Amino acid sequence: MTQLGTERPHLPSSEPRRLSGLDRWFKISHRGSTIGREVRGGITTFVAMCYIVLLNPLILGASADITGAKLTTEAITTATALAAGVTTILMGLVGNAPLALAAGLGVNGVVAFQMAPAMTWAQAFGLVVLEGFCIVLMAVSGVRERIINAIPMALKVAITVGIGLYIALVGLVSAGFVTRTPDSAQSTVPVRMGIAGHLEGWPIAIFCLGLLLMIVLVSRGVPGAVLISIAVATGLAVLVNSVFHLEGWGLVEPKVPDQVVAHPDFSLLGDIDLFGGFGSAGAVTAAVFLFTLVLSGFFDAMGTITSVSEEAGLVKNGKVEGMGRILLVDGAGALAGGVTGSAPNTVFLESAAGVGEGARTGLASIVTGGLFTATLFLTPIAAIVPAQAAAPALVVIGGMMMAQCARIPWRDLDFAIPVFLTIALIPFTYSITNGIGAGLVAYVLIKICKGKIREIGWILGILAAVFGVYFGIEGIMSWF
Repeated sequence: MTQLGTERPHLPSSEPRRLSGLDRWFKISHRGSTIGREVRGGITTFVAMCYIVLLNPLILGASADITGAKLTTEAITTATALAAGVTTILMGLVGNAPLALAAGLGVNGVVAFQMAPAMTWAQAFGLVVLEGFCIVLMAVSGVRERIINAIPMALKVAITVGIGLYIALVGLVSAGFVTRTPDSAQSTVPVRMGIAGHLEGWPIAIFCLGLLLMIVLVSRGVPGAVLISIAVATGLAVLVNSVFHLEGWGLVEPKVPDQVVAHPDFSLLGDIDLFGGFGSAGAVTAAVFLFTLVLSGFFDAMGTITSVSEEAGLVKNGKVEGMGRILLVDGAGALAGGVTGSAPNTVFLESAAGVGEGARTGLASIVTGGLFTATLFLTPIAAIVPAQAAAPALVVIGGMMMAQCARIPWRDLDFAIPVFLTIALIPFTYSITNGIGAGLVAYVLIKICKGKIREIGWILGILAAVFGVYFGIEGIMSWF
Protein backbone atom coordinates (compact mmCIF):
# COMPACT_ATOMS: atom_id res chain seq x y z
CA MET A 1 0.00 0.00 0.00
CA THR A 2 1.25 3.45 -0.85
CA GLN A 3 1.91 5.45 2.29
CA LEU A 4 1.52 9.22 2.56
CA GLY A 5 4.91 10.85 2.60
CA THR A 6 6.89 7.71 1.77
CA GLU A 7 8.36 8.92 -1.48
CA ARG A 8 12.09 8.41 -1.27
CA PRO A 9 14.52 11.24 -1.95
CA HIS A 10 16.18 11.06 -5.35
CA LEU A 11 19.92 10.54 -5.03
CA PRO A 12 22.37 10.93 -7.90
CA SER A 13 23.47 7.47 -9.02
CA SER A 14 27.06 8.56 -9.63
CA GLU A 15 27.56 10.41 -6.35
CA PRO A 16 26.07 8.66 -3.31
CA ARG A 17 25.00 11.14 -0.69
CA ARG A 18 27.11 11.26 2.48
CA LEU A 19 24.75 10.66 5.40
CA SER A 20 24.95 12.79 8.53
CA GLY A 21 25.36 11.26 11.97
CA LEU A 22 21.74 12.11 12.76
CA ASP A 23 20.58 10.36 9.61
CA ARG A 24 22.62 7.24 10.35
CA TRP A 25 21.52 7.06 13.99
CA PHE A 26 17.80 7.19 13.21
CA LYS A 27 18.02 5.47 9.80
CA ILE A 28 16.14 8.38 8.27
CA SER A 29 17.15 7.87 4.64
CA HIS A 30 17.01 4.10 5.05
CA ARG A 31 13.32 4.40 5.94
CA GLY A 32 12.62 6.75 3.04
CA SER A 33 12.22 9.91 5.09
CA THR A 34 13.96 13.24 5.59
CA ILE A 35 14.77 15.35 8.62
CA GLY A 36 12.14 17.85 7.48
CA ARG A 37 9.43 15.22 7.34
CA GLU A 38 10.40 13.90 10.76
CA VAL A 39 10.16 17.38 12.28
CA ARG A 40 6.80 18.02 10.60
CA GLY A 41 5.54 14.62 11.72
CA GLY A 42 6.67 15.21 15.31
CA ILE A 43 4.96 18.59 15.43
CA THR A 44 1.78 17.15 13.91
CA THR A 45 1.61 14.36 16.47
CA PHE A 46 2.04 16.86 19.30
CA VAL A 47 -0.66 19.13 17.93
CA ALA A 48 -3.02 16.15 17.53
CA MET A 49 -2.55 14.90 21.10
CA CYS A 50 -1.60 17.93 23.22
CA TYR A 51 -5.22 18.00 24.41
CA ILE A 52 -4.21 15.31 26.92
CA VAL A 53 -2.36 17.98 28.93
CA LEU A 54 -5.74 19.63 29.49
CA LEU A 55 -8.01 16.57 29.56
CA ASN A 56 -6.09 14.37 31.99
CA PRO A 57 -6.34 16.96 34.82
CA LEU A 58 -10.10 17.12 34.28
CA ILE A 59 -10.43 13.35 34.66
CA LEU A 60 -8.04 12.80 37.57
CA GLY A 61 -9.15 16.01 39.25
CA ALA A 62 -12.81 15.03 39.16
CA SER A 63 -12.41 12.29 41.77
CA ALA A 64 -11.40 12.12 45.41
CA ASP A 65 -9.46 9.33 47.09
CA ILE A 66 -10.58 7.32 50.13
CA THR A 67 -9.59 10.20 52.43
CA GLY A 68 -11.51 12.79 50.40
CA ALA A 69 -8.33 14.36 49.01
CA LYS A 70 -8.35 15.77 45.47
CA LEU A 71 -5.43 16.47 43.15
CA THR A 72 -4.80 20.03 41.98
CA THR A 73 -5.03 20.95 38.32
CA GLU A 74 -1.53 22.47 38.38
CA ALA A 75 0.04 19.30 39.77
CA ILE A 76 -1.71 16.96 37.31
CA THR A 77 -0.92 19.21 34.35
CA THR A 78 2.77 19.21 35.27
CA ALA A 79 2.78 15.44 35.81
CA THR A 80 1.03 14.82 32.47
CA ALA A 81 3.40 16.99 30.44
CA LEU A 82 6.51 15.68 32.24
CA ALA A 83 5.67 12.00 31.78
CA ALA A 84 4.66 12.48 28.14
CA GLY A 85 7.83 14.41 27.36
CA VAL A 86 10.24 11.99 29.02
CA THR A 87 8.66 8.76 27.75
CA THR A 88 8.20 10.02 24.18
CA ILE A 89 11.81 11.16 23.97
CA LEU A 90 12.82 7.77 25.36
CA MET A 91 10.78 6.09 22.63
CA GLY A 92 12.71 8.10 20.06
CA LEU A 93 16.13 7.31 21.46
CA VAL A 94 15.59 3.65 22.39
CA GLY A 95 12.73 2.46 20.19
CA ASN A 96 13.53 4.64 17.14
CA ALA A 97 9.85 4.66 16.23
CA PRO A 98 7.43 7.55 15.48
CA LEU A 99 5.31 6.69 18.50
CA ALA A 100 4.33 9.21 21.17
CA LEU A 101 3.26 8.32 24.70
CA ALA A 102 1.04 10.09 27.23
CA ALA A 103 -1.46 9.32 29.99
CA GLY A 104 -3.81 6.71 28.54
CA LEU A 105 -7.45 7.63 28.12
CA GLY A 106 -9.77 5.07 29.64
CA VAL A 107 -7.16 3.67 31.98
CA ASN A 108 -6.87 7.08 33.65
CA GLY A 109 -10.59 6.78 34.33
CA VAL A 110 -9.96 3.45 36.06
CA VAL A 111 -7.38 5.15 38.28
CA ALA A 112 -9.64 8.11 39.04
CA PHE A 113 -13.07 6.55 39.47
CA GLN A 114 -12.39 2.96 40.53
CA MET A 115 -9.03 2.85 42.29
CA ALA A 116 -8.78 6.22 44.05
CA PRO A 117 -12.10 5.90 45.96
CA ALA A 118 -10.82 2.62 47.43
CA MET A 119 -7.36 3.86 48.48
CA THR A 120 -5.18 6.97 48.68
CA TRP A 121 -3.78 8.65 45.58
CA ALA A 122 -0.27 7.56 46.56
CA GLN A 123 -1.45 3.96 46.79
CA ALA A 124 -3.29 4.18 43.45
CA PHE A 125 -0.17 5.49 41.71
CA GLY A 126 1.79 2.77 43.50
CA LEU A 127 -0.34 0.15 41.73
CA VAL A 128 0.33 1.96 38.45
CA VAL A 129 4.07 1.61 39.11
CA LEU A 130 3.57 -2.11 39.79
CA GLU A 131 1.72 -2.37 36.47
CA GLY A 132 4.71 -0.79 34.78
CA PHE A 133 7.06 -3.28 36.43
CA CYS A 134 4.90 -6.19 35.24
CA ILE A 135 4.86 -4.94 31.63
CA VAL A 136 8.60 -4.20 31.67
CA LEU A 137 9.32 -7.72 32.96
CA MET A 138 7.21 -9.21 30.18
CA ALA A 139 9.05 -7.07 27.64
CA VAL A 140 12.53 -7.91 28.97
CA SER A 141 11.76 -11.63 29.15
CA GLY A 142 10.45 -11.64 25.60
CA VAL A 143 7.04 -12.92 26.69
CA ARG A 144 5.22 -9.86 25.38
CA GLU A 145 6.82 -10.07 21.94
CA ARG A 146 6.09 -13.81 21.74
CA ILE A 147 2.43 -13.15 22.49
CA ILE A 148 2.23 -10.51 19.76
CA ASN A 149 3.95 -12.80 17.25
CA ALA A 150 1.55 -15.64 18.12
CA ILE A 151 -1.49 -13.69 16.97
CA PRO A 152 -2.45 -14.60 13.36
CA MET A 153 -1.70 -12.00 10.72
CA ALA A 154 -5.37 -11.67 9.75
CA LEU A 155 -6.25 -10.61 13.30
CA LYS A 156 -3.31 -8.19 13.39
CA VAL A 157 -4.59 -6.57 10.21
CA ALA A 158 -8.08 -6.47 11.72
CA ILE A 159 -6.65 -4.61 14.71
CA THR A 160 -5.21 -1.98 12.35
CA VAL A 161 -8.54 -1.58 10.55
CA GLY A 162 -10.48 -1.44 13.83
CA ILE A 163 -8.14 1.20 15.18
CA GLY A 164 -8.56 3.16 11.95
CA LEU A 165 -12.31 3.26 12.58
CA TYR A 166 -11.65 4.08 16.23
CA ILE A 167 -9.37 6.99 15.33
CA ALA A 168 -11.94 8.36 12.88
CA LEU A 169 -14.74 8.03 15.45
CA VAL A 170 -12.65 9.75 18.12
CA GLY A 171 -12.04 12.61 15.71
CA LEU A 172 -15.70 12.94 14.75
CA VAL A 173 -16.84 12.84 18.38
CA SER A 174 -14.20 15.27 19.67
CA ALA A 175 -15.18 17.75 16.95
CA GLY A 176 -18.88 17.44 17.79
CA PHE A 177 -19.75 16.09 14.34
CA VAL A 178 -21.02 12.93 16.05
CA THR A 179 -22.69 13.22 19.47
CA ARG A 180 -24.26 10.91 22.02
CA THR A 181 -28.04 10.72 22.07
CA PRO A 182 -29.23 11.55 25.61
CA ASP A 183 -30.85 8.59 27.37
CA SER A 184 -33.83 10.78 28.22
CA ALA A 185 -34.71 10.84 24.53
CA GLN A 186 -35.79 7.19 24.83
CA SER A 187 -34.20 6.55 21.45
CA THR A 188 -32.78 3.28 20.21
CA VAL A 189 -30.15 5.24 18.26
CA PRO A 190 -27.05 5.68 20.48
CA VAL A 191 -25.32 8.40 18.43
CA ARG A 192 -26.37 11.09 16.01
CA MET A 193 -24.94 13.72 13.68
CA GLY A 194 -24.27 17.05 15.38
CA ILE A 195 -26.73 18.45 17.90
CA ALA A 196 -30.26 17.06 17.52
CA GLY A 197 -29.30 15.48 14.21
CA HIS A 198 -28.16 18.69 12.53
CA LEU A 199 -24.83 20.41 11.92
CA GLU A 200 -24.82 23.99 13.12
CA GLY A 201 -22.48 26.59 14.54
CA TRP A 202 -19.01 27.88 13.71
CA PRO A 203 -17.08 25.15 15.59
CA ILE A 204 -18.59 22.45 13.35
CA ALA A 205 -18.03 24.65 10.31
CA ILE A 206 -14.34 25.00 11.23
CA PHE A 207 -14.05 21.21 11.52
CA CYS A 208 -15.71 20.66 8.13
CA LEU A 209 -13.56 23.28 6.42
CA GLY A 210 -10.41 21.86 8.01
CA LEU A 211 -11.39 18.33 6.98
CA LEU A 212 -12.11 19.33 3.37
CA LEU A 213 -8.86 21.27 3.15
CA MET A 214 -6.91 18.32 4.55
CA ILE A 215 -8.55 15.89 2.13
CA VAL A 216 -7.64 18.09 -0.83
CA LEU A 217 -4.04 18.69 0.30
CA VAL A 218 -3.46 15.02 1.15
CA SER A 219 -4.94 13.82 -2.14
CA ARG A 220 -2.66 16.22 -4.03
CA GLY A 221 0.38 15.03 -2.07
CA VAL A 222 1.21 18.48 -0.67
CA PRO A 223 4.14 18.27 1.80
CA GLY A 224 2.97 19.18 5.29
CA ALA A 225 -0.70 18.68 4.33
CA VAL A 226 -1.87 17.64 7.78
CA LEU A 227 0.06 20.31 9.66
CA ILE A 228 -0.96 23.04 7.20
CA SER A 229 -4.62 22.12 7.56
CA ILE A 230 -4.45 22.14 11.36
CA ALA A 231 -2.68 25.52 11.36
CA VAL A 232 -5.18 27.09 8.94
CA ALA A 233 -8.16 25.73 10.88
CA THR A 234 -6.69 26.94 14.17
CA GLY A 235 -6.04 30.42 12.81
CA LEU A 236 -9.56 30.62 11.41
CA ALA A 237 -11.00 29.40 14.73
CA VAL A 238 -9.10 32.05 16.70
CA LEU A 239 -10.26 34.75 14.27
CA VAL A 240 -13.92 33.68 14.30
CA ASN A 241 -13.99 33.26 18.07
CA SER A 242 -12.44 36.69 18.65
CA VAL A 243 -15.19 38.29 16.56
CA PHE A 244 -18.27 36.35 17.69
CA HIS A 245 -17.18 35.04 21.16
CA LEU A 246 -18.65 31.61 20.51
CA GLU A 247 -19.50 28.66 22.71
CA GLY A 248 -19.43 24.98 21.82
CA TRP A 249 -15.68 24.56 21.27
CA GLY A 250 -15.42 21.94 23.96
CA LEU A 251 -12.35 21.57 26.17
CA VAL A 252 -10.17 24.12 24.34
CA GLU A 253 -11.41 27.57 23.37
CA PRO A 254 -9.31 29.02 20.53
CA LYS A 255 -8.13 32.39 21.80
CA VAL A 256 -4.88 34.25 22.26
CA PRO A 257 -3.71 33.48 25.83
CA ASP A 258 -3.31 36.21 28.44
CA GLN A 259 0.10 34.81 29.39
CA VAL A 260 2.64 32.61 27.70
CA VAL A 261 4.62 31.12 30.60
CA ALA A 262 3.17 28.93 33.37
CA HIS A 263 4.99 27.60 36.43
CA PRO A 264 5.08 23.79 36.84
CA ASP A 265 4.03 22.04 40.08
CA PHE A 266 6.09 18.91 40.81
CA SER A 267 4.31 18.00 44.08
CA LEU A 268 3.09 14.61 42.76
CA LEU A 269 6.53 13.47 41.59
CA GLY A 270 7.59 10.37 43.54
CA ASP A 271 4.59 10.45 45.89
CA ILE A 272 3.77 6.73 45.69
CA ASP A 273 2.95 3.84 48.03
CA LEU A 274 3.67 0.59 46.22
CA PHE A 275 1.78 -1.93 48.33
CA GLY A 276 -0.50 0.14 50.55
CA GLY A 277 -3.43 -0.33 48.17
CA PHE A 278 -3.60 -4.02 49.02
CA GLY A 279 -4.32 -3.06 52.63
CA SER A 280 -6.76 -0.23 51.92
CA ALA A 281 -8.85 -1.88 49.20
CA GLY A 282 -8.23 -5.51 50.13
CA ALA A 283 -5.91 -7.99 48.46
CA VAL A 284 -8.49 -9.35 45.99
CA THR A 285 -9.80 -5.93 44.91
CA ALA A 286 -6.30 -4.49 44.52
CA ALA A 287 -5.25 -7.58 42.53
CA VAL A 288 -8.23 -7.10 40.19
CA PHE A 289 -7.29 -3.45 39.72
CA LEU A 290 -3.72 -4.46 38.87
CA PHE A 291 -4.94 -7.20 36.50
CA THR A 292 -7.18 -4.69 34.68
CA LEU A 293 -4.34 -2.17 34.34
CA VAL A 294 -1.88 -4.74 33.00
CA LEU A 295 -4.32 -6.30 30.52
CA SER A 296 -5.60 -2.96 29.21
CA GLY A 297 -2.12 -1.45 28.99
CA PHE A 298 -0.74 -4.56 27.31
CA PHE A 299 -3.26 -4.96 24.51
CA ASP A 300 -4.14 -1.32 23.92
CA ALA A 301 -0.45 -0.61 23.31
CA MET A 302 0.00 -3.77 21.25
CA GLY A 303 -2.81 -2.81 18.90
CA THR A 304 -1.67 0.79 18.56
CA ILE A 305 2.00 -0.08 18.05
CA THR A 306 1.19 -2.69 15.41
CA SER A 307 -1.25 -0.54 13.44
CA VAL A 308 0.78 2.69 13.49
CA SER A 309 3.97 0.80 12.64
CA GLU A 310 2.16 -0.84 9.74
CA GLU A 311 1.22 2.59 8.40
CA ALA A 312 4.83 3.74 8.83
CA GLY A 313 6.12 0.77 6.85
CA LEU A 314 8.01 -0.67 9.82
CA VAL A 315 6.42 -4.12 9.68
CA LYS A 316 8.56 -6.74 7.92
CA ASN A 317 7.39 -10.33 7.54
CA GLY A 318 4.61 -9.70 10.00
CA LYS A 319 6.92 -8.31 12.70
CA VAL A 320 7.50 -4.73 13.83
CA GLU A 321 11.09 -3.55 13.48
CA GLY A 322 12.62 -3.08 16.94
CA MET A 323 9.49 -4.37 18.68
CA GLY A 324 11.42 -5.53 21.76
CA ARG A 325 12.80 -2.05 22.43
CA ILE A 326 9.45 -0.41 21.68
CA LEU A 327 7.65 -2.66 24.15
CA LEU A 328 10.29 -1.99 26.79
CA VAL A 329 9.77 1.78 26.48
CA ASP A 330 6.00 1.33 26.54
CA GLY A 331 6.30 -0.58 29.81
CA ALA A 332 8.58 2.10 31.18
CA GLY A 333 5.89 4.61 30.20
CA ALA A 334 3.37 2.94 32.48
CA LEU A 335 5.92 3.00 35.29
CA ALA A 336 6.72 6.67 34.64
CA GLY A 337 3.03 7.51 34.75
CA GLY A 338 2.84 6.19 38.30
CA VAL A 339 6.04 7.87 39.48
CA THR A 340 4.96 11.27 38.13
CA GLY A 341 1.31 10.95 39.17
CA SER A 342 -0.22 11.22 35.70
CA ALA A 343 -1.76 7.72 35.25
CA PRO A 344 -0.20 4.98 33.07
CA ASN A 345 1.45 6.35 29.93
CA THR A 346 0.99 4.41 26.73
CA VAL A 347 1.42 4.83 22.97
CA PHE A 348 -1.22 7.18 21.57
CA LEU A 349 -3.34 6.56 18.49
CA GLU A 350 -2.67 10.13 17.46
CA SER A 351 0.86 9.04 16.53
CA ALA A 352 -0.77 8.03 13.25
CA ALA A 353 -1.27 11.72 12.46
CA GLY A 354 2.49 12.25 12.49
CA VAL A 355 3.03 9.12 10.41
CA GLY A 356 0.53 10.49 7.90
CA GLU A 357 2.71 13.61 7.72
CA GLY A 358 5.76 11.50 6.86
CA ALA A 359 7.27 10.50 10.24
CA ARG A 360 9.11 7.18 10.05
CA THR A 361 11.76 7.30 12.81
CA GLY A 362 12.40 8.15 16.44
CA LEU A 363 13.48 11.66 15.51
CA ALA A 364 9.79 12.57 15.19
CA SER A 365 9.21 11.24 18.71
CA ILE A 366 12.03 13.38 20.07
CA VAL A 367 10.42 16.44 18.48
CA THR A 368 7.05 15.52 20.00
CA GLY A 369 8.61 14.78 23.38
CA GLY A 370 10.54 18.05 23.30
CA LEU A 371 7.32 19.96 22.69
CA PHE A 372 5.63 18.17 25.61
CA THR A 373 8.58 19.07 27.82
CA ALA A 374 8.28 22.71 26.73
CA THR A 375 4.59 22.51 27.61
CA LEU A 376 5.64 22.31 31.27
CA PHE A 377 6.23 26.03 31.00
CA LEU A 378 4.09 26.93 27.96
CA THR A 379 0.72 25.36 28.78
CA PRO A 380 -1.23 28.47 27.64
CA ILE A 381 0.17 28.14 24.11
CA ALA A 382 -0.76 24.44 23.90
CA ALA A 383 -4.33 25.45 24.79
CA ILE A 384 -4.87 27.41 21.57
CA VAL A 385 -5.62 24.48 19.20
CA PRO A 386 -9.30 23.42 19.48
CA ALA A 387 -10.45 19.86 18.85
CA GLN A 388 -12.24 21.04 15.72
CA ALA A 389 -8.87 21.96 14.16
CA ALA A 390 -6.96 18.81 15.15
CA ALA A 391 -9.75 16.23 14.68
CA PRO A 392 -9.67 16.22 10.85
CA ALA A 393 -6.22 14.58 11.04
CA LEU A 394 -7.72 11.65 12.94
CA VAL A 395 -10.53 11.22 10.41
CA VAL A 396 -8.21 11.33 7.39
CA ILE A 397 -5.60 9.00 8.89
CA GLY A 398 -8.32 6.63 10.08
CA GLY A 399 -9.65 6.47 6.54
CA MET A 400 -6.20 5.68 5.18
CA MET A 401 -5.82 2.80 7.64
CA MET A 402 -9.02 1.22 6.30
CA ALA A 403 -7.10 0.30 3.15
CA GLN A 404 -5.70 -2.65 5.13
CA CYS A 405 -9.08 -4.41 4.65
CA ALA A 406 -7.79 -5.67 1.30
CA ARG A 407 -5.32 -7.93 3.14
CA ILE A 408 -7.98 -9.78 5.16
CA PRO A 409 -8.96 -13.30 3.94
CA TRP A 410 -12.73 -12.70 4.18
CA ARG A 411 -13.60 -15.99 2.48
CA ASP A 412 -11.80 -18.02 5.16
CA LEU A 413 -14.57 -18.64 7.71
CA ASP A 414 -12.00 -19.41 10.42
CA PHE A 415 -11.11 -15.71 10.31
CA ALA A 416 -14.18 -13.87 8.96
CA ILE A 417 -16.20 -13.56 12.18
CA PRO A 418 -13.21 -13.09 14.56
CA VAL A 419 -11.88 -10.38 12.23
CA PHE A 420 -15.29 -8.72 12.07
CA LEU A 421 -15.68 -8.75 15.86
CA THR A 422 -12.24 -7.20 16.27
CA ILE A 423 -12.93 -4.45 13.73
CA ALA A 424 -16.43 -3.69 15.02
CA LEU A 425 -15.91 -3.80 18.78
CA ILE A 426 -12.82 -1.58 18.90
CA PRO A 427 -14.78 1.53 17.83
CA PHE A 428 -18.20 0.44 19.12
CA THR A 429 -16.95 -0.15 22.67
CA TYR A 430 -14.25 2.57 22.54
CA SER A 431 -11.71 -0.05 23.63
CA ILE A 432 -8.88 -1.70 21.71
CA THR A 433 -8.62 -4.36 24.40
CA ASN A 434 -12.27 -5.38 24.03
CA GLY A 435 -11.95 -5.79 20.27
CA ILE A 436 -8.75 -7.83 20.47
CA GLY A 437 -10.19 -10.02 23.22
CA ALA A 438 -13.44 -10.75 21.41
CA GLY A 439 -11.61 -11.62 18.19
CA LEU A 440 -9.16 -13.96 19.93
CA VAL A 441 -11.88 -15.75 21.92
CA ALA A 442 -13.99 -16.26 18.78
CA TYR A 443 -10.97 -17.48 16.77
CA VAL A 444 -9.93 -20.01 19.42
CA LEU A 445 -13.51 -21.23 19.86
CA ILE A 446 -13.92 -21.78 16.11
CA LYS A 447 -10.66 -23.74 15.90
CA ILE A 448 -11.62 -25.92 18.86
CA CYS A 449 -15.09 -26.66 17.47
CA LYS A 450 -13.60 -27.58 14.08
CA GLY A 451 -11.10 -29.95 15.66
CA LYS A 452 -8.10 -27.78 14.80
CA ILE A 453 -6.73 -27.40 18.33
CA ARG A 454 -3.12 -27.85 17.16
CA GLU A 455 -3.43 -24.71 15.00
CA ILE A 456 -4.15 -22.61 18.07
CA GLY A 457 -0.96 -23.01 20.05
CA TRP A 458 -0.70 -22.79 23.82
CA ILE A 459 -0.14 -19.02 23.85
CA LEU A 460 -3.44 -18.22 22.10
CA GLY A 461 -5.20 -20.78 24.31
CA ILE A 462 -4.00 -19.01 27.44
CA LEU A 463 -4.88 -15.60 26.00
CA ALA A 464 -8.42 -16.75 25.23
CA ALA A 465 -8.79 -18.00 28.82
CA VAL A 466 -7.41 -14.72 30.21
CA PHE A 467 -9.86 -12.71 28.13
CA GLY A 468 -12.66 -14.98 29.29
CA VAL A 469 -11.79 -13.93 32.84
CA TYR A 470 -11.48 -10.30 31.73
CA PHE A 471 -14.96 -10.22 30.18
CA GLY A 472 -16.51 -12.00 33.15
CA ILE A 473 -14.59 -10.17 35.88
CA GLU A 474 -17.70 -8.56 37.41
CA GLY A 475 -19.42 -11.91 37.79
CA ILE A 476 -16.27 -13.44 39.26
CA MET A 477 -15.96 -10.57 41.72
CA SER A 478 -19.53 -11.15 42.91
CA TRP A 479 -18.43 -14.54 44.30
CA PHE A 480 -16.10 -12.89 46.80
